[in-house]
This record gives sequence, structure tokens and C-alpha cells, in this order.
Amino acid sequence: MRRETLLTGGVAVVVLAMLIGATAVPGALSEPSEDVRESYLDLRETTIEPASVDGQTVTLSIDARLSHHGGPAENVTVETRAIDADTGLVATTTRQTVGEIDGEREVSVRSNITVERAGGYRIDTIVYEDGDRVATGQQSVQNVDALTPAYARSAVTFQRFENAGVPLDSIAYRIDGVSDNRTTLNVSVYVTNAGNTPSEDLSLRLRARQADSNVIADESTVRVGQIRPGRTETIRTQLTVPDDYNYWLDGMLLSDGVIVGTESAPANLHPTDRLQANETRQEVGFQSSDFEQDRPQEQGMDEPQQTSADGPGFTALIGLLAVLASALLIARRQTNE
Repeated sequence: MRRETLLTGGVAVVVLAMLIGATAVPGALSEPSEDVRESYLDLRETTIEPASVDGQTVTLSIDARLSHHGGPAENVTVETRAIDADTGLVATTTRQTVGEIDGEREVSVRSNITVERAGGYRIDTIVYEDGDRVATGQQSVQNVDALTPAYARSAVTFQRFENAGVPLDSIAYRIDGVSDNRTTLNVSVYVTNAGNTPSEDLSLRLRARQADSNVIADESTVRVGQIRPGRTETIRTQLTVPDDYNYWLDGMLLSDGVIVGTESAPANLHPTDRLQANETRQEVGFQSSDFEQDRPQEQGMDEPQQTSADGPGFTALIGLLAVLASALLIARRQTNE
């Protein structure tokens, strides 16, 4: 009986100790908190846009959208790789440290990568949580070289027209005169400022390029200056070219020495063959001499005078020297004998 009493008392002491411990340690008997739940990270989408463009490189701004739910995600990082679409080689890699993400929410992670302004790239986005890969995504960009560098951007463009549904060229011409097998063209070029502010100081370079040979027959540069927003300016100049050829009139808008716009239009001076926009031309009888420029003769370039061996007294002198040489040779032989 004493033994049973001692055993019962021992069990009671153990139970009492457990109750005291549970009371002394807060949360020992409570349900597990949400903080220990497993976290879930998902890469919802990736968007890409050019941040800056220069002559050789492009900086792409990449926005990776992460969706999170569950417990906190610790030590989150996002790695972005740009892989050349042609070679498959990694062009550049960047890594963004996000840290801890908690709550039911979406997180934007932005990063910038700089690549060469050529070809296309595959953009790989990899999400890590505490060193483990938990999500991946891929995007691609093509024709990066088509992005216009900042220094070559302008709101001024060559103005195109339509008349009764028929497109008209931005570069028009009329014949002002014909003389000595050469034609003078009065050329008008229409440019419009499509921006909301006055344009920068511009100049227009216009040249007449023979259609089959690409020989530049004549060219002219005209200062345009500033153009008010929403206004169209007409720039006029003259070009003189040989007759009976077809030409491309090439216009180039320049801002501070940089070409910011180009346009071409045909000028048909050949009596039978006709040029049309966006076509290649058949051969015609091209004579390069027609495109020679008249130059004044250079002074001080007279040919050097030639000294003749048949001048007066020169032949007689040679004969006399020959006779003396023969006499000396004969005298030397007689002395030796």
C-alpha cells in the first residue's frame, strides 16, 4: 500500500511539473504560429524597356514581378542574365539582393543590364531563396540595333503628303534651266517639327546621286535653324547635274553634325527610263566624263625642259675627244714595244 501511494505521488509530481512548465513558457501549448509556415515565391512576369541608348550600347531596364504568400521568404535574390541570341554566350549578368519578403503581396524587383547595340538577346531571370532556386523566367529582345541613340533623336521629320490618295514625295524639284548639257534643278524639301517644343538648330544636306553608278553629281548644304512646334518649313536649294540621267535626290537632316533623319526621292531626267521610289535600276549608258568638274589649270606646273644631245657643237666635241683617245692609245703601244 505504501508502494502504490509513492508511485501515485510521483506521477502527480511529474504532471504538476509539466503544468508549471507549460504555464512558465509562453506559447508552449499554443498552436504553431503563421511565421513558421512554408513560403511560396512565384515569378509572375518580366517586362523589359530601354533605359538609355548610345552609339554602341543599350541599357535595358528589367522589372521582375514576384508573387509571395505563406511564411516569410528569407535571403531572396534575383539574378538576370543577357544571353546573345546568335552565339548563346552570356553577354552580362547582374544580381539584385531583395532580402526578406513576407505577407501576401507582389514585389517589383528592378535591375539594369547593359549590352551591345546589335542583334538580339534572351533575358533569363532566376529567383533564389536562401541560396535555392525557386523560380525562373525567360524573355527575349530582338533588333536592338534599331533603337535610336539619344544623340540622333529629333522631333523633326521629312513631311509626307497625299493628294487624292496619291503619296507625294517630301523632296520635290523643278527644272530651272538647261545649258551645255547640264540641268539646274530647283529643289524643295518639306520638314515638320512634330514635337511640342522648338527644334534644335538644324541643317539640310542635299545631294544628287546618279541612279546607276551612285556618283554624286552635285550637293548643297542649307542652314534650317529652329522650327516651331507643329510647323512645316520648306527648304529650297539648287543642284546642277548632267542631262539624260536619272538621279536620287538624297536629303539628310543634321543636328550638331549628327544625321537625325534621311529621305530620298527620284529625279527623272532620262528621256525614256523612269525611276520610282523603292526600286532598283537597270543599266544605262553611263559616261564618267559627264560628271567631271571644271577645274582651273594649276599654275607653276609647266613640264621641265629637255636637254637635247644634238645641240650645236656637241657632236664635234665628241669626235675630237675620240681622236685624242685613239692617238694616246697608239703612242702607249709603241713605247711598250
